[in-house]
Amino acid sequence: MKTLTDTYQLSNGVKMPKIGFGTWQVPSGDVAYQSVALALKNGYRHIDTAAAYQNEASVGQAILDSGIPREEIFVTSKLQSHIKTYEGALEAFENTMKEMKIGYLDLYIIHAPWPWSEMGKDCSEGNVLAYKALEKIYKDKKVRAIGVSNFNPKEIDNIIEHCEIVPHVNQIGYFIGNNQKETDDYCKGKNILVEAYSPLAIGYLLKSDDILNMAKKYDVTPAQICIRYCIQKGTAPLPKSTHESRIIENSQVDFEIKQVDMDYLDQIKGDPRKW
Repeated sequence: MKTLTDTYQLSNGVKMPKIGFGTWQVPSGDVAYQSVALALKNGYRHIDTAAAYQNEASVGQAILDSGIPREEIFVTSKLQSHIKTYEGALEAFENTMKEMKIGYLDLYIIHAPWPWSEMGKDCSEGNVLAYKALEKIYKDKKVRAIGVSNFNPKEIDNIIEHCEIVPHVNQIGYFIGNNQKETDDYCKGKNILVEAYSPLAIGYLLKSDDILNMAKKYDVTPAQICIRYCIQKGTAPLPKSTHESRIIENSQVDFEIKQVDMDYLDQIKGDPRKW
């Protein structure tokens, strides 16, 4: 399980485990609690949640009950995408801390550059105000790193131009067929770590003939090919499952995809997710 304990170093020196456990669409209560508890039991030390997931309290409780020292677990949460004011962002962060009860966050990020109900809307001014609040939280040592999610290069440029701290992370939908090369290259150039959410394209890639064949070649599962691909691209994948067998499977990626096969996977194009 070496890959599970390997880390990336963010631009401020903070270390983040290469594989995180995602909790999007994991219902609050027993399901979220048990999923996170199982992930931690099986070696995960990077847990990703968000206010919008409405499961922060369950995730926080599972972390507290795990018996694992708090400093050994990297925890991320997110500012809801519709909050685009300085005071609103500060208040939202405090609400997250009250929900989670874990003392501090390792990473706090703006969930999206626009409200989910108005995807694509120009919220340049609001993003700057919200990010300035994150900078204050960071300077006050309530979080160890800050960043953004679903931001494109232009939207990150806006933050860099008007704020002091270059985002440490940009969390984006990233998987075989949709590796967002332009944004990925931009982030690497700015020393912004890319986190890969939906590394299995919410399950659609598990039925892909290309990936099924590649999995057979390496004697691994399709999910393991998808997760390993993200790691070899220098991103931090955030697979999620509520089943222990799959939670374990998603962490067992200590193999190497040959460059010729990475090139083949790179040329696959298309986003099978249905929005």
